[in-house]
Amino acid sequence: MSGGFSEILWHQQATLPLLAVLQLLPLAGAGLVLALGERLLAVRMGKVVALAELLMAAWVAAHIDSASPAFQLAERLPTLAYHVGVDGIAIVFILAAALLTFLMTLYGMSRGMISPGRLFAVLLVAETGFIGMLVALNVAWFAVFSLIELWSVVYLLRRWASSRAEIQALARFIQYQGFGWLMFAAGCVVLGWGHAEATGGRWSFDLFDLTGALPEGKFQTAAFYLLFYGLAVRTPLFPLHGWLPNMAQHGLIAVAPALMVGVKVGIFGMLRFVLPLTPAAVATWQPYVVGFAMAGVFFTAALAFQQTNLRRLLAFAVVSHTSLLVIGLFSLHEAGIQGAVLLSANFGLAVTGMWFIVGFVFRRTGTTELGELSGLFERIPFLAIAFLSFGLAIVGMPGTPGFDAAHLILEAAIDRFGALSTVATALGNVAAAGFLLWAFQRAFLSQARTGGLDVDRTLPMEYVVVGVALAAMLAIGFFTEPWLQLTEAASHVAAMRFVQ
Repeated sequence: MSGGFSEILWHQQATLPLLAVLQLLPLAGAGLVLALGERLLAVRMGKVVALAELLMAAWVAAHIDSASPAFQLAERLPTLAYHVGVDGIAIVFILAAALLTFLMTLYGMSRGMISPGRLFAVLLVAETGFIGMLVALNVAWFAVFSLIELWSVVYLLRRWASSRAEIQALARFIQYQGFGWLMFAAGCVVLGWGHAEATGGRWSFDLFDLTGALPEGKFQTAAFYLLFYGLAVRTPLFPLHGWLPNMAQHGLIAVAPALMVGVKVGIFGMLRFVLPLTPAAVATWQPYVVGFAMAGVFFTAALAFQQTNLRRLLAFAVVSHTSLLVIGLFSLHEAGIQGAVLLSANFGLAVTGMWFIVGFVFRRTGTTELGELSGLFERIPFLAIAFLSFGLAIVGMPGTPGFDAAHLILEAAIDRFGALSTVATALGNVAAAGFLLWAFQRAFLSQARTGGLDVDRTLPMEYVVVGVALAAMLAIGFFTEPWLQLTEAASHVAAMRFVQ
């Protein structure tokens, strides 16, 4: 590892295996829930384990020194090449993953899901994959945990697929994600090969060994290409987003999309591995990545306006705003990186909350076609207001985490790319506000049709699911300073690599 960063990124060896517990708890819970079958006890146990994991994540966060950029609570098993640790950035994603998984267990009960015991078991396995990726300091282990999480989503989509359209959506999902994972795995091989070339034949996939060790040239370029595009598929980044609209329209309404985009592990993977391991290639390809991202903001916003299905419209909203995250990340600027991390957390809460609400609407009406929805505000006002609040959070309204995060990204973009391109990006965000407000007006505020469907009132569990997500988002928005402090040191170190 290069000397300049070896002193900064030293890892504090843990006295307690907190991260091991954080990874094994949901896996053990999944086994227990599966053993209990479909009994009521299995359902309760699934929710208890998800809540315990959330509390454990908060406990881990409490043991982090936010002023240090170092990887802390580190654990290492050399025989298995197992190496984990967390910094302030990882904690943000871990808390988001734990909270969203807990909310998904509540969501599964609120809509009367068939086989909830099996559903909860798979959700907990997916959480194991998420947490494993977020604490991994070994790129190969990151790929292994990614495969576990992808298997969970595929199982969810296949287990509850009941139509030809759903099977086709699943096939496209597998094609895209399988190709993306293979590219990332090939990138891991290139990293190990490059390390072997630089060190006389010793292969390693450890972040500490690889940082600064990969020679510039063919190895960095190949590794960057494979790692970046492998992660861009799952992020999803324009133009590699083709799997999401079909999955959103025909897949398991809220759970599978929330698993894939609610926790932005693609963005996290770029920050954790692509930026530090291939800095020369990142600097070379930065203009092209940012150019595609800026084009994606407008192109997918235009596609969103053409959608007649609320689920597909949200899918294009995801792609449009993911482009803004990538612009912040590839600004290679401390403010931009910090803004991308905070915007990922805001985005995860907001888009998951919106997908939950769409699921509740579908359960009542049997449709998410905008032409068939009307007057919903009169029957489910709380869900309507929450949908509007989540939509405004996505476009960065004051009082939400997106406000400070978007301003940090725009500040970095002005510094790196100039005012003209930044203004263009900001206008794309305005377009996003337009199509989200248009969708809200069509579905919730338009006059109810004569002889329309009799829509049930909001259920108590729906208040809980949406209310918790909304409260968490607003709490972060109004009390942003602790989150800025948590991510500041790690963001500063990530940007230091690219200071001219």
